[in-house]
Amino acid sequence: MNNFHCKSCGSRNGALILDLGVQPLANNLLFESNLSDGGEPKHPLRLAVCLDCRLMQLPEIIPPTKLFSEYIYFSSFSDAMLQHAKSATDEYIKDFDLGKECQVVEVASNDGYMLQYFVRSGIPALGIEPAVNIAEEARKKGVETVSEFFTLNLADRLATEKGQADLILGNNVFAHVPDTNDFVAAIAALLKKQGRVVLEFPWGHEMIRNLEFDTIYHEHVFYFNLTPLMPLFARHGLEIIKVQKLPIHGGSLRVFASHAGQFAVDPSVKVTLEQEADEGVKTADYYTDFAESVLMLKDELVKLLADLKSNGSSIAAYGASAKGSTLLNFCGVGLETLDFVADRSTYKQGRYTPGRHLPIVSPEDLLEKQPDYALLLTWNFADEILKQQEEFRKRGGKFIIPLPKARVV
Repeated sequence: MNNFHCKSCGSRNGALILDLGVQPLANNLLFESNLSDGGEPKHPLRLAVCLDCRLMQLPEIIPPTKLFSEYIYFSSFSDAMLQHAKSATDEYIKDFDLGKECQVVEVASNDGYMLQYFVRSGIPALGIEPAVNIAEEARKKGVETVSEFFTLNLADRLATEKGQADLILGNNVFAHVPDTNDFVAAIAALLKKQGRVVLEFPWGHEMIRNLEFDTIYHEHVFYFNLTPLMPLFARHGLEIIKVQKLPIHGGSLRVFASHAGQFAVDPSVKVTLEQEADEGVKTADYYTDFAESVLMLKDELVKLLADLKSNGSSIAAYGASAKGSTLLNFCGVGLETLDFVADRSTYKQGRYTPGRHLPIVSPEDLLEKQPDYALLLTWNFADEILKQQEEFRKRGGKFIIPLPKARVV
């Protein structure tokens, strides 16, 4: 690629994996008054890989202030996310022997969906959430929250003013940060000598294996495998000491790290690195096969929707998600095919999806209008949503799950 510059190792040696075209910002939901003003921003959306450290990344970056200063994704609207957060909190409190003398910090703490459980257990917790509207919701839950972006400057200031942290958490934020070296350096600065950091993020290996191309959008700068993270953490005096593989979000990694040499390294690190090597993360075919399969999947999904529509079926969608925006815009699916998108979030209802301008309605509308099919854009929460929409299915409604192969359930 011309003008490629790896945001981790600094290499100029990169290759294009997949071009998803010029797309709107995935969470830039519109009001009706915006539909005709012609001012909807759109940007190239391309996935590349560094051929030296093998970090998958977007070469074009949107400034975080345009993406996160006000946000419309509230984690607490998902029962699965709350259950996941509660389970993780219980595990950390027990395994790390956390008590009222400890300090927990979560980066991108959203609406306090996770830190609320530490607060209820009497453990001091601090959230860092740049979206002012969401941070206010966290404070209502009793979670002290700083409305700033997490940088090395902020970490140094917090370490001085509040002390270093025993545990730093980052759930689905690591991939969003354009300056990944500054982010890891900030963790090192805020972390106690014998503290731990736990980061969760979608696993690049699963994205490739399951053709999860809709995980790619402007907010996600990076698509992490463990392989490129090892030198990144070492560069800042940190060491990855354990890895857990999780099913959430289509397959995620939970990575545990600490200051180098503080804890024994669990065998799971070596096992995961070997698995990635066996799958071919350092080979060209690993990436070209993914791109070719995504294009085939796109054609199959578009054909399925077109066939259903031509047969007289009515089709809606469920989940006005960021990944849904990528899928709809890449596949060119809009009002000619889908009548509306139902979503549980009251913050999204009454607005319109980016690019394709589908109206967003409440789940109750799905029952009221009872389309024949609903394209499940939030397929990563399929079990939860299928259970919630049991009545829709009893009445004959069917869901279309688009990935990794379009199927009707």
